[in-house]
Amino acid sequence: MTSKRLFNSNFTFLILGQISSLLGNYTLKFALSMYILEQTGSATLFASLLAAAMVPTILISPFGGILADRADRRMVMVGLDACSGAAVLLAALALPKGHDIAVIAVLLVVLSILAAFESPTVQACVPQMLPEERVLQGNAVVNQVSAIASMVTPFLGSLFYTAFGIQPVFYAAVACFFLTALLECLIHLPPVASENHLGLRAILRDDFAATLRFLRREQPAIVKLLLLAALASFFVAGTVVVGFPYLVRTVLGLSASHYGAAESAMGVAAILGGLLVGLLAQKFRPRHLTAVFLLLGLCLLPAGAAFLAPLSSWSRYLILMAAFCVCQMGCSIFSTYSITLIQARTPAQLMGKVMSCVFTLSMCAQPLGQLIYGALFDRFAACVYWVLIPSGLILCVIGCGSAGFFARLRENQTG
Repeated sequence: MTSKRLFNSNFTFLILGQISSLLGNYTLKFALSMYILEQTGSATLFASLLAAAMVPTILISPFGGILADRADRRMVMVGLDACSGAAVLLAALALPKGHDIAVIAVLLVVLSILAAFESPTVQACVPQMLPEERVLQGNAVVNQVSAIASMVTPFLGSLFYTAFGIQPVFYAAVACFFLTALLECLIHLPPVASENHLGLRAILRDDFAATLRFLRREQPAIVKLLLLAALASFFVAGTVVVGFPYLVRTVLGLSASHYGAAESAMGVAAILGGLLVGLLAQKFRPRHLTAVFLLLGLCLLPAGAAFLAPLSSWSRYLILMAAFCVCQMGCSIFSTYSITLIQARTPAQLMGKVMSCVFTLSMCAQPLGQLIYGALFDRFAACVYWVLIPSGLILCVIGCGSAGFFARLRENQTG
């Protein structure tokens, strides 16, 4: 029987493992982003590396969902985190031998492939560990852990990278991944019923067919929600993931410490967004997602206007930080509530596959957004308001156009 408490033993070990994994992963990726930007100075190359690393993830994510529904989810998580630690260790040993950018590119691809299998597994575990009335709070906690890691790791990354260089960051990430695997060994989950006697081809055919039938015929609202989430991911990946570090480090010419402080502030904003969802769990409704979508667009307008006004670099930095903090808060609210809506409408035997669709669509939008916005920020480096302001207006139009859909959406759970 699932405990009625939010922090039962299984969920506690999952969260502790996520804390360890995300601290290592985010600190490493922050340090790598600083290393790549300092070595190349190009937003296009930086964005291209991030986008190229995501392509295998997009192709493999559906298989990750099948694995999450067919295999022991605990052992899947343990194996994937152990492989992540081994991959980072090998990269750390190879980096001093030369071809550092190529080594980093390969590592990002490997970590993205492993994430394609782990993300749907973790998301499928949450409703299996918690009672129905605790799932929204559980998803909020998972998002808050990610936000806290986003807040802490820029300081850790900038501190370790500035003081010791890139190599110690690699070894710290290795320790975090192996600790996560150890914590996940302590999780106990009942097996999900599945027809494992089928051959691989039959499993792939039947599982893909069942997922498509479910999404197309039984829950078409999930598909529409996924498409809206993908649109939000496209703009956020372009403006926040690629644009923000480029604006702070290259356009404004500020230090890695300034970027780290801003990333931490955005982490605090994401935590506040998760707390808000948890506190208003009984009052929040799908129609409120319209306001959240509009918020994502409106926060980009002052960010662009800051480059139209005759302001100092420090003033523009503060405006950018405030605007993107609001954006992060909105993203946290939107993703937490959207995932909970999807989980409530999905039966247990399809949970991993549907969650992999969520992950895949989001990942499809991110590299496209990163590539396009990387080129745009390079092209309009002297007038970045031509990138930020139109992006904000487009998001506002999408939010207004989706108001009817969100108003009709209901939290009906599929048996």
